[in-house]
Amino acid sequence: MSNVVQVAIHPSQFPKNVRRDLLASLRTRRVNHKFHYDSVKQTQKWLVLHEAHSPTRRDADCLATYDRAFAEAAAQIKSRQVHVIGLGCGGGQKDVQLMKQLRSRGKKVSYTPCDVSVAMVLVAREAALDLVPAEKCFPFVCDLATAADLPEVFSKSPEPHAQRLITFFGMIPNFEPRQILRKLTELLRPNDILLFSANLAPGADYAAGMKKILPQYDNPLTHDWLTAFLFDLGVEAGDGRLRFTIETGGLGLRRVAARFHFRRARRIKVGGREFSFARGESIRLFFSYRYTPARAAKLLSRHGLEVCGQWIAKSGEEGVFLCRRK
Repeated sequence: MSNVVQVAIHPSQFPKNVRRDLLASLRTRRVNHKFHYDSVKQTQKWLVLHEAHSPTRRDADCLATYDRAFAEAAAQIKSRQVHVIGLGCGGGQKDVQLMKQLRSRGKKVSYTPCDVSVAMVLVAREAALDLVPAEKCFPFVCDLATAADLPEVFSKSPEPHAQRLITFFGMIPNFEPRQILRKLTELLRPNDILLFSANLAPGADYAAGMKKILPQYDNPLTHDWLTAFLFDLGVEAGDGRLRFTIETGGLGLRRVAARFHFRRARRIKVGGREFSFARGESIRLFFSYRYTPARAAKLLSRHGLEVCGQWIAKSGEEGVFLCRRK
């Protein structure tokens, strides 16, 4: 039984709640991002996409930018024991690089990979096992958007004497800013450190920067990943077309949005419920906000988070921010 892995699952990902969120996604024509990571197949598609288009995989300076941020975060940790909580851990690559820095400074590290997908937290756990003993790794499945009790959940830490270092890499673009920043502030305790990254629109011209990064989204791998959600529900490729646009979202921020536009009518049946999509209708599958360093810092300050350090890649497309609660 030594190969059995225990995974904690928050009620936000219990079947009845997942079904509720799925029905709401189809009813409102706005898909909860978590449904793009729902299956092993979708997780694998995302990992392939990430490998091909993420700046950290194809830009050496971007990777070095994270290393600089990780080194500074590790230097600020005074406790000998550190509990890394990876919110939206994905495949865990960035968390692993951070933990390498901590280990190089003699820290004893424990790890909670947290994601909406069981497959994803298991991938992150596997990536961390060379650095963290299996008994110090605590995979946790949770929907950050709907879970209302995370401060209480994480207060019952399996490592009560460790300093907490919370990571939130590549996640903030897929949340409405007010919603997620409020949650992060509530989650942080006075001694906690938050490391998060934001995808940026490069250059001084915000609009021009958005156009420059659009190909990172509007490409065959992203199309394949996003449409898997609809195709698994019975939509066919000939039913419509996925289109990417740049739009203004909340707080005057700009974001990339992906909508599937139906060229012919289609009915979908889910759990005894039927949803009809008429010709000409669309459903939003995805959005991704793009920030600038100044916009990110201003929003963080508004929500009670103090930026103690920031590192921006030379490309201007990625930024890492070290924060504490004010």
